[in-house]
Amino acid sequence: MHKKHLGSRILKALVFLSAGITFTILLLLIGYILIQGVPHLTATMFSLEFTTDNQSVIPALINTVIMTIVSLLVAVPIGIFSAIFLVEYSGKGNRFVDLVRMTTETLQGIPSIIYGLFGMLFLVYRLKLDYSILSGALTLAIMILPLIMRTTEEALKSVPDLYREGSFGLGAGKLRTVFRIVLPSAAPGILAGIILAIGRIVGETAALIYTAGTMAKVPSSLLGSGRTLAIHMYLLSTEALYLPQAYATAVVLLVLVIGINAFSNFVANRLTKGNV
Repeated sequence: MHKKHLGSRILKALVFLSAGITFTILLLLIGYILIQGVPHLTATMFSLEFTTDNQSVIPALINTVIMTIVSLLVAVPIGIFSAIFLVEYSGKGNRFVDLVRMTTETLQGIPSIIYGLFGMLFLVYRLKLDYSILSGALTLAIMILPLIMRTTEEALKSVPDLYREGSFGLGAGKLRTVFRIVLPSAAPGILAGIILAIGRIVGETAALIYTAGTMAKVPSSLLGSGRTLAIHMYLLSTEALYLPQAYATAVVLLVLVIGINAFSNFVANRLTKGNV
């Protein structure tokens, strides 16, 4: 009977309309980037070194990969272990836990440029790391830490208590239950949070301009300055002469993000099938 109700029909139509609008906007964005950028993709843009003649994206692409890996190596372990403590080891009604959760939610809402100013003042000047890949990576690690903590926490909460009770009933300890039962079951949700974090790292510009710098080369170490793809695209777009190359860089960035998401979804599906 509820399917024939006028209100149900209206809500169903609104749901389909919203989904259609979202999908259409996504297609328009992707189509616009491809139409504007693909014709300007040239072989010289994939040279190993950046010059004013080729505007190569390879150094920026390599820096993006390095920045992503270093940021995740710092943020993921801290975020996951913090979430494990909040869910598995802290008692219910703990005021300290409530304070930590409120803090992480507050940190998620801080604009990225504030993180950039903090990274510049503390990491670049106070710790004397200068404008470097390391300064940028540590700043990004602080930015994505609340996201990883919250998504991991929700993924751990979604694991049924029956799994834990069954493990305890078989004689397993708390630590073994967490790492052998709970974490594998929550792995798809944790991976989803990491995917969102990667997307924020790859697309970040404001925080990195103040910390990593804008040098168009691959640094010899983590203490060297280097630009990512997002910064590379931003700098090209601010110069009227290189606007076509900026669109071409957007295509490369789009392909990189889609590739990362596809690979992550593949891994998540494999983990899900492995836990069934």
